[in-house]
Amino acid sequence: MDTTPSAVGKPSALHTIGLGGLAIGILDFIDASTFFPLYYGITFQQVWWGPASGILGREAAREGGWNTAVLGIFLHFVVAMCIAAVYYLFARGIPFLIRHPIVSGLAFGLIANYVMQCVVLPLSARRTSPTGVFSEPMGSMLNSIIGHMFLVGLPVALIAAWSARQNRRLA
Repeated sequence: MDTTPSAVGKPSALHTIGLGGLAIGILDFIDASTFFPLYYGITFQQVWWGPASGILGREAAREGGWNTAVLGIFLHFVVAMCIAAVYYLFARGIPFLIRHPIVSGLAFGLIANYVMQCVVLPLSARRTSPTGVFSEPMGSMLNSIIGHMFLVGLPVALIAAWSARQNRRLA
């Protein structure tokens, strides 16, 4: 396989953002829906109040019942699409991300986790402090880091690389 810069295609938006966002959304949905109930002893509904609390606050999310759980699931997929869009934008201009999707995807997953924990959550209505994430139980922290590496970064990077190969063949 020729991996010179001129031989590397550009990923398409539809493949990378659409398929990538859907894939990482589903994988992370399965992880969150199984891990948090088992680890913390909470319900499926309580898991999905979490993302909704980012815009509504914790109390309002709880008071909304299933409506806010569904909102949380919707927001989860919006975030997944945004993460895929960010990877797509970087991959369009940085051929390394397409040529080396495994290392790039794992690194991107680490960065996505850091941004989520230390930027997005502290700025949300949930009111999590940037240092609060490091006070989480070790199992939860490891699930977050490993999950973002293997269930978020890696799949979107592999999909972007596949998309770039498809576009190269069509060119």
